[in-house]
Amino acid sequence: MAREKKRRSRGRRSPFAAVALIGAGLLLTGGVYAGASAAMASTTDTQTTAASELTAADGQKLFTANCATCHGLDMQGTPEGPSLIGVGELSVEFQLATGRMPLQMQGPQAPQKTPQFTEPQIRAIASYVQSVTPGPTYPEQWVTDGKTDPEDSSDEVSVSKGAELFRINCAMCHNVAAAGGALTAGKYAPALTSTSALHIYAAMVTGPQNMPVFGDMNLSTQDKRDIIAALVFQQNEVQVGGFTLGSLGPVSEGLFIWIFGIGALVALTVWITAKSN
Repeated sequence: MAREKKRRSRGRRSPFAAVALIGAGLLLTGGVYAGASAAMASTTDTQTTAASELTAADGQKLFTANCATCHGLDMQGTPEGPSLIGVGELSVEFQLATGRMPLQMQGPQAPQKTPQFTEPQIRAIASYVQSVTPGPTYPEQWVTDGKTDPEDSSDEVSVSKGAELFRINCAMCHNVAAAGGALTAGKYAPALTSTSALHIYAAMVTGPQNMPVFGDMNLSTQDKRDIIAALVFQQNEVQVGGFTLGSLGPVSEGLFIWIFGIGALVALTVWITAKSN
């Protein structure tokens, strides 16, 4: 009897076919996703470029919608907000970029918070205010992104002189370590430990809130640059270790000694007395 030959079923597939099919599907999906991501990124870049090209006319619209309620359409001020005549774009940029404006609620002082507007919007509003009522503008020797260190300028600055000028003119409010301090009637001088060079300069020139205006008769432009250089140097200084106690000086150090030092002496006295008894 002839032996029947086993034939391979025509419907049977190779075990590698499924793997190849899955791989092809993954490659196709990945290609579609990469193409879509590139298209979205291109659209986002276009929108970002368009947003960065805001003009003073755009700033006028933003001002009317967000600022005119308190400061008035003509910037003359209202019972709810002061006049903006003569404040200039430097002051507007400072108030908006630090989040102090728009004001959330009336109080002794406007606190710093997350900005409500983007940087292009802030520049547009500041440009509009400057076009209507000119005032202090950005310093020429530094770029106006608020990130450039004044030490990057070709002119020399003196950190030691700046530190001395800061102690004489600023430390009575901001603390010798620039950690800030309390003032009267619920007001306070903010810490300068993370403030940008541009905003330090803007505060000295425009005098926001409780800050006095330091004109060139008080501090020359070079003096201001020296003070900023000293503050930036202090911001970038690496701590050598130990307890800084907020860098608030003898007040916090004395409190630490009083609580822990005197407490330790009292505990030791009680222990010795208990042992002797």
